[in-house]
Amino acid sequence: MIHNKKRLGAVLLSSALLLGACGTTDDNGQTETTEPTTTTEENKDTEKNTNEMIEDNTLSENGHEDMEHDESGEVPEGMKEAENPTYPVGSEVAIENDHMPGMKGANGTVVGVFDTTAYEVTYKDTKTGEKVANHKWVVHEELENAQDEPYQAGDEVVLEASHMPGMKGATATVDSAEKTNVYMVTYTDTETGEQIENHKWMSEDELSPAE
Repeated sequence: MIHNKKRLGAVLLSSALLLGACGTTDDNGQTETTEPTTTTEENKDTEKNTNEMIEDNTLSENGHEDMEHDESGEVPEGMKEAENPTYPVGSEVAIENDHMPGMKGANGTVVGVFDTTAYEVTYKDTKTGEKVANHKWVVHEELENAQDEPYQAGDEVVLEASHMPGMKGATATVDSAEKTNVYMVTYTDTETGEQIENHKWMSEDELSPAE
């Protein structure tokens, strides 16, 4: 009998301890069950990762965001200097295109003008594998084993140009072709205030006289 009382006491004590661990009692004597809490660190990490993915996708869609272009000023062999261009070398111009962030509305100086066929092309970046659509411009002399006659929209070409990382050696499709003067321009980025040297290329109708 004594042993049974001891066992009963042990059971009651264990039950009391269990109830004390799982609940709290309010002012009315009601027992409230405490739900397990989750740490906010995991939520913060998840939110951070989601934001980073959104930023990455935005950069990809914008095409040339955060890409560095070649400022060497080198031009391919065989390029013919333009005769009597609208904006001779040394002219101060305003840029009307928005090929790159900070370009539209920028003031610049013409450092080279050439008579050629300019192509708008779509290609796959050789470094990232991403599709770069409607890139302006690649000139005829920057195509691998270029034929004598200008290419037409829909033709497939291999790029020798290195204006952007991942461009040289890429297979591209010609979106459009235009016989025109192309300009190499040094300008001041409207967003960063930095001077961008020897940007290639701009067509004549993408420039206007600087005010």
